[in-house]
Order: sequence, then structure tokens, then C-alpha cells
Amino acid sequence: MDFFRDHLLSIVTYTPLVGAALLMLPPFKRSDDAVRWIANLFGFAGFLVSLPLWFWFQRGGEGFQFVERHPWIPSIGVQYLFGVDGISTLLILLTTLLGFIAILSSWTAITVRVRQYYIFLLLLQVGMLGVFCALDMFLFYVFWEVMLVPMYFLIGIWGSARRLYAAIKFFLYTLVGSVVMLLGILALYFQSRRIPGLETTGTFDVTRWFAMSVPADLQFWVFLAFFLGFAIKVPMFPFHTWLPDAHVEAPTAGSVILAGVLLKMGTYGFVRFSLPLLPDATLHAVPWVATLSIIGIVYAGLVTLVQKDMKKLIAYSSVSHLGFVMLGMFALNPLGLEGSVLQMINHGLSTGGLFLIVGIVYERRHTKAIADFGGLAHVMPTYATVTLILFLASMGLPLLNGFIGEFMILQGAYSANRVWAYWAVSGVVLGAAYLLWLYQRVFWGKVTHEENRHLKDLSPRELATLVPLVLFCFWIGLYPKPFLDFIHVPLARLAETIQPGKFPAMGAVQAAAPGTPSAPPAAAPAESSSPMPPSAAPLAPVSTPTAAPAPARAATPRP
Repeated sequence: MDFFRDHLLSIVTYTPLVGAALLMLPPFKRSDDAVRWIANLFGFAGFLVSLPLWFWFQRGGEGFQFVERHPWIPSIGVQYLFGVDGISTLLILLTTLLGFIAILSSWTAITVRVRQYYIFLLLLQVGMLGVFCALDMFLFYVFWEVMLVPMYFLIGIWGSARRLYAAIKFFLYTLVGSVVMLLGILALYFQSRRIPGLETTGTFDVTRWFAMSVPADLQFWVFLAFFLGFAIKVPMFPFHTWLPDAHVEAPTAGSVILAGVLLKMGTYGFVRFSLPLLPDATLHAVPWVATLSIIGIVYAGLVTLVQKDMKKLIAYSSVSHLGFVMLGMFALNPLGLEGSVLQMINHGLSTGGLFLIVGIVYERRHTKAIADFGGLAHVMPTYATVTLILFLASMGLPLLNGFIGEFMILQGAYSANRVWAYWAVSGVVLGAAYLLWLYQRVFWGKVTHEENRHLKDLSPRELATLVPLVLFCFWIGLYPKPFLDFIHVPLARLAETIQPGKFPAMGAVQAAAPGTPSAPPAAAPAESSSPMPPSAAPLAPVSTPTAAPAPARAATPRP
């Protein structure tokens, strides 16, 4: 048990890798059914081994937890360093859940090169989990790039008619952003060589970078480098053009993972690295990032209204919804930040479910055109019911998950700038318009095409992929506290770190924090020895042997 607890993050990350390696063995070359069973087994095992994070993570605790630290390339200060706080814990749980659902949804959808398909899907899972676990920026970048290759092949081989165009466009956009981001990482690495004791090797340890003094002019350029890498991945307007093509051409499981997890890697990058490492540059970037976010909300909402393809409609709706996430994040107050992170989870659940919905009917009719449907509620009532719930969750109906996140974001945006909230509200109205209109055309009225008259309703396997998402939509909508407990203290501290004195001091935040449950005996030492996350950075000057005092960064002249 101690070994499992001490290496929990590595076990969670590499369980899918074991499944991929097993599928490469010769006995599985000729048996597609055996491949499907093994892939689903390891997908489910990956979800099971991640569940202890929900129960063992100490809400409101100091520092990163479940930390694993081992030397890797000592000559340049690279370590194998894993650790999580409440933000990354929720994203890991979302990844393992959607990964298993995506694998299960592929059972009948993929009939060619089945073994290779599941290998790439499992490898993609490894890359995504590594991104959320890594606290060494070199290791983070390795996982960030590893994730690109499986998704490229999933779109390029098992996608639709224009799959190669979509795959190359996805790869090039993301690669350009990540290469520029690498320059920003290297700039901070060379800055770390000014830390006493690290003049020779430097370090990629993010927990050391958080206490490092970064000049304001360097912050500005590094923020731009990080912004390009993360904004393309979100994607923010005007870097969004790769997303609709990738979604439309990708197989169903690829679209579920792309919408549910991959896009969150961009928003996670902002909240994990850009905001805490570069506070001065962040404050100066607020007006134009908020402007781009609002343009994305409104523009994508309007474009969504005129789409004739269901998958492309949902893809553009993702651009609009993630504009909300970015707006709440750059409101830079605790409420907006909490709503932003919670909405990452909400979007993964509801939009991942919407792509499953489209994939189910595509398997039956081999078309995604809205005009090819009508009256499906008469022939597929269970399917119509589940679809309606997910539509309502996506548009933010009260008592479903989307409402909680959007309400917190709008409240946080209103506190920062009332005009932002006024514009963002139009996105809520547009979301209701395009989703309700889509539902009316596809499900209501008479059956307009004879091909649809005898379609089969949801199978037990298809229900198994959708029911968990529906349950989570209701759970977060009715009782979001267990999820907010993970992120309340880290994000309150992050807001206070960026704008000292504007929000409650550390003592007040601690007093308002959710109660910390009693930890298992073996967990306490790991927590006490874990490094401090960005959001838990001290608000008062603290002298350390390896870093300049924290106030030095805030006193740096603005760029």
C-alpha cells in the first residue's frame, strides 16, 4: 500500500502504457475482439487506479501532494518530478473517466486497423495524464509533445474524408505554438541559473521558479511565448480555425478526447504556469485577453447558429464555451478563477457527451448533416432524452453543471468589469438558441426521412458511455461543493498572489477554506515534504536559501 501511495501518479499515468505495450505483442495481431477487450480493460483500470486521488487528496492542504522526485538529467537540472494540487487532480480524474468512455465508445465504430487504433488511443492517454502531473517543465514539455503524435494518427487514419488535411492542420498549429512555448521555457531556465547554488546546472523545477525573481521585461516576452502555445491549444480567437476541421474529421473517440481533455491543456497551462510565474505580465495582458475571449464567445456563438453539420456546430460551441473559461480566468478574482476551472470540468463532461451523441447516430446513418434528420424522438426516445439533458447542461440550465460554472464566471467578470459581463451574457443567449434550434430540427416533428424510421435506440453499451456523464452533470449542478473544495484555497491564493492586498489575506483564506479531512497515516509526510504550488505561494516575505524574497517580483517595474 505504501508503494502504491508513494507512486500513485506514476501508476495512474503509465497504466495505459502497459495496455498499449501488451497490444503490441504478436498474439493480438489477428484477434480484433481480444484487442477491444484488453483496451477496455486497461481503460477501466486507468480510471480505477485514479479514484484514490479523490479520497486521499487533502482539500485545503499546503503544497503539492503525492510528490515523486527523482534525478533524471542532473547536468542540466532536469528531474522526474510529479505532483498535484486540487486543479490538476480534477483534470486527471476527468481524463481517466473520458479516456475509458472514449475507448468503450469505439467498440463497433472502428473496424479497420483495430489494434493500432487502440494503441494510439492508450498512448494519447499517457501524454495527457503526464501533462497534468509534471512539475518539471522539461518533463511537461516532453508529455506535451508526446500527446501530439497519437492524435495526429487518430485523425489522419481513422477520420473522415478530409482527414489528412485536418490532421496536418492540427499538428502544424499545435507544433508552432509549442516550439514558441519552448523558447519561453528556456528563457526561464536560464533565469534560474541566477538562483544561488544553481549557477552551473539551473533547474526546470517549477516549484523553484515560483519563488524566482523574473524581470518585468522578460516576463512580457515569456508571457507572449506561453500565450501562443496555450492559446492555440484552448483554442482562443483567432487561433481557433484548426478546431472545427479536427472535430469534424476525427473519429468519435478522438472528438470526445479532443473536446473533453486536450483543449483543457491550454487553459490548464495558463492557470498553472502563466498566471503564477508571470504576474506583472498577466496584469498588463488582462484587457486584450479579455477582449479576445469576448470576441470568441460572441463570434463563435453566431457562427454556430448557421452550421449545417452537427459536429461542426458542437465544435464552434466549444470555442464559445472556452471563451467563458478564459474570461473568468483573467477576471483574476477568486470567484472568476473558481468558475473558470469548474467550467473546464463541466465543458469536458457535457461537450464530450455531445460528441458521443453525434457519433452514435453517425454509426447508424453515416451522416452528420442536420437536414438528414427529423423526428428522431419518435424512433429513439431514450436517445432523445439523454441528448436533451446534455443540451440543457451545455446551455447552462439551473440544476445542471453548466449553470454553476457560467454563473460564477459571470459574477467574477462583473466584479472585474461590468462591460465584460454584459457582452458575455449574449453568449449564454446564443448557446440556448443554437442548441434548442438543433434539437428542434433533429428530434421534433415528423420523421422526414424513411431511413430514420427504423433506427435502433441506445444499446446497453452506449448507455454505459452516456449515463456517467449525465450523472456528473446532475451532481455538479445540484451539489458542486465537493468539486469546489479541491480548488477554493489554491485559486484564492493565486488571485491574492497576482494582486496582493486586493483579496483576503492568507489567514482569511485559511479560515474560509473547507475543512481538511483527516489524512491516512502515510499521506501526511508526503504532504508536509511537498513543494509549495504557485497558488499557495507565500503572501508575506519569506527568506529562503535559494530564492530572492517574494516581494522583489512585485516591485519590478512594469514592462
